[in-house]
Amino acid sequence: MVTPKVLTRLPSMRERVEETLAAHRNDIVSLLSRYVDQGKGILQPHHLVDELEKMICDDDTCRQKLADGPFGQILNWAQEGIILPPYVAFAVRPRPGVWEFLRLNDAASEISAELQGVPDLLIGNYSDGNLVASLLSNKLGVTQCNIAHALEKTKYPDSDLYWKKFDEKYHFSCQFTADLLAMNNADFIITSTYQEIAGTKNTVGQYENHAAFTLPGLYRVVHGIDVFDPKFNIVSPGADMTIYFSYAEKEKRLTSLHATIEKLLYDPEQNDVHVGNISDPSKPMIFSMARLDHVKNITGLVECYAKNSKLRELANLVVVAGYNDVKKSSDREEISEIEKMHNLMKEYKLDGQMRWISAQTNRARNGELYRYIADGRGIFVQPAFYEAFGLTVVEAMTCGLPTFATCHGGPAEIIEDGVSGFHLDPYHPEKMSTAMVDFFQKCNQDKSYWLKISEGGLKRIQEKYTWKIYAERLMTLAGVYSFWKYVSKLERRETRRYLEMFYILKFRELVKSVPLSVDDEP
Repeated sequence: MVTPKVLTRLPSMRERVEETLAAHRNDIVSLLSRYVDQGKGILQPHHLVDELEKMICDDDTCRQKLADGPFGQILNWAQEGIILPPYVAFAVRPRPGVWEFLRLNDAASEISAELQGVPDLLIGNYSDGNLVASLLSNKLGVTQCNIAHALEKTKYPDSDLYWKKFDEKYHFSCQFTADLLAMNNADFIITSTYQEIAGTKNTVGQYENHAAFTLPGLYRVVHGIDVFDPKFNIVSPGADMTIYFSYAEKEKRLTSLHATIEKLLYDPEQNDVHVGNISDPSKPMIFSMARLDHVKNITGLVECYAKNSKLRELANLVVVAGYNDVKKSSDREEISEIEKMHNLMKEYKLDGQMRWISAQTNRARNGELYRYIADGRGIFVQPAFYEAFGLTVVEAMTCGLPTFATCHGGPAEIIEDGVSGFHLDPYHPEKMSTAMVDFFQKCNQDKSYWLKISEGGLKRIQEKYTWKIYAERLMTLAGVYSFWKYVSKLERRETRRYLEMFYILKFRELVKSVPLSVDDEP
């Protein structure tokens, strides 16, 4: 019986070239290194062939094998080589009159070369990182995980309807489009809390907020994301246990930093590092640390403290946030908050009861600062109007510092109210200050009460918020979704094609309005 002939598809010129060049990356480096160093622009075919002849090989047999093999054929097919450091491309002619340019050293090929193979998992973080992970996962054919970190659409109410008003500064149209592309392209998505996905009975979740919305004059989204999709998973991060650990672990304490910390807190000099004074160090401290912007609501905490005479009598206030000099900031929102902070300190005569320290980047010292505040039986307050997760909340609780945090966002899930900390509503500042007064009064009446909340916080962290738990869950999910990606490849092809079209027709135009990132001049 004669077996019928079956027509098979031959690899395209592009596929053959890409596969060959990927297998000969070191040879390409040797071939073009001299020209890259010189910054040459265009190489003609004879230049490429000449360089091949000059390449150093162990013996003539090796050189001949390279010249006669696929790599040598590619060089003979090449119409020209383009060198524009750090990029290199070959122009090949698959058929008369048609040229294709193939960039050799894009991110995908660089990653594959560095790892000597394709990775098993790509993880993106934030809007830009997730979009890059989407593009790379498509090219490399590997499993993609998204971590949003924070979806800005939820933070700024009506930012979709009034996107034109904010676009010059925030580029929301571009960011929201990138978020839609990445979250729909991802094989699985990790969130820190449940509310990040679907919100609460009173609030809309970060991802749920992308289900349907309109950017007037640009496009309308009718089915942006399905929050019931099984790709969603809750895996909460933790704090670095080598830096953030309980105040009670005396043998690990960084006592050598105490002199520096005390200078930060009590030095009477007023400068660009600290303003305000603490006249009675024996009182416990209300401590907060965050960026100085409207959403973090640091000025709201200061005003709340300033207006409650009983709270001022019971405790001092220490905030670590932003700059205290408007000349050092170029952000309009931060400048407004700096001016408001100075006005509040002056209006309510807070000198002697409040210390404002500029942002601190020394993580080891910040960890010891949490513990130093705990030594004095203080508390940590996170008063944001909205907080996606709340890493400072986890850091403070890990150090054993009783924590009061916003009920809007991730901290509402991190803290069990009244057990491992307390929930605050930043939209009701009077209730915020009353809750803190109640806590300090209970501590004065019962010395064990502070210890009870501190231990409750430490217990909560050990049960749910450590990097060990995070890593184990992430590895399990990577295996599950990699298998799922393999068996459901055909079912997702139509979605991928639509996303590619949306990327090419819409995102590429939008991104032209975003300025390129440049290093600050020295």
